[in-house]
Amino acid sequence: MDTTKIITKQAVAKAVYQAIPDIACVLPCDVKRSLEEAREAEGDTRGALVLDQLLENAEIAAHDHVPICQDTGTCWVCLEVGPDVCVPGDVFAETDDAVARAYTEALLRKSVVRDAFFDRTNTGDNTPAFTDIHFSEMPGCRLHVLLKGGGSDNASRVVMLAPGAGKQGILDEIMDCVRHKAANACPPLVIGVGIGGTFDKVAGMAKTALLRPIGSPARDERTAQLERELLDMVNATGMGPGALGGKTLALAVHVNTAPCHIAALPLAINMGCSAMRRATFEFNAETGEFDRIDTKAGE
Repeated sequence: MDTTKIITKQAVAKAVYQAIPDIACVLPCDVKRSLEEAREAEGDTRGALVLDQLLENAEIAAHDHVPICQDTGTCWVCLEVGPDVCVPGDVFAETDDAVARAYTEALLRKSVVRDAFFDRTNTGDNTPAFTDIHFSEMPGCRLHVLLKGGGSDNASRVVMLAPGAGKQGILDEIMDCVRHKAANACPPLVIGVGIGGTFDKVAGMAKTALLRPIGSPARDERTAQLERELLDMVNATGMGPGALGGKTLALAVHVNTAPCHIAALPLAINMGCSAMRRATFEFNAETGEFDRIDTKAGE
């Protein structure tokens, strides 16, 4: 019997359409919980006031179903596909229509221009969406939707280090990026780091790292140790929430590593702001649709 699962463009579009109004207005539960834990740990600092405001803002946004942030971002849709899944070539064919309808009906700000260089006219419906497919050894198919603001992406960095830079060069580059850019990315942050691959792949590795729930370390213990070390270093800057001083500049640092050329050491740092607006769906073979598997705050 053929047990291959077929993902349809309609199923992807439906999940994206349903996700956008929710994740624009309601924080994922892991993000809200991390902000609450950071507030408890912050004590008597100016950063504590920032966290109070962020948590109050999140409550108002969820209750009134209004955007958490005025920058409702670009829409990134990522399919994570296992070996038992068939993905047709037009799987994202209806995604732009879903994004346009969701942004228009939910009255979300549209922020996409027609061409970065030749025509910076707003497209008027926040399309096109930015789409990716990643292949995984894990069976099944997961769909990730992330709304990414301009401030956090603008604070990010890709650099091709010399192999001799080693661990210290990586730490120095990340901390330089944090010191110069973190304040512009609306901290406390989730910081995604990619190490390895190629020039075109390493940024995607860093961005994909943002999808991992806060509090779930990397599977490889060496990578998990590096994440803990980086988080301690970032928070030891004392920049704190809102970069106004305090203990929590970042809620988490997530690292993805990969092989690379002997002459290269690619590094990417992708900042995620305090409003980590994302959702994850699992494909349900019985219904042919995607079911949301992460949860919103309050659920």
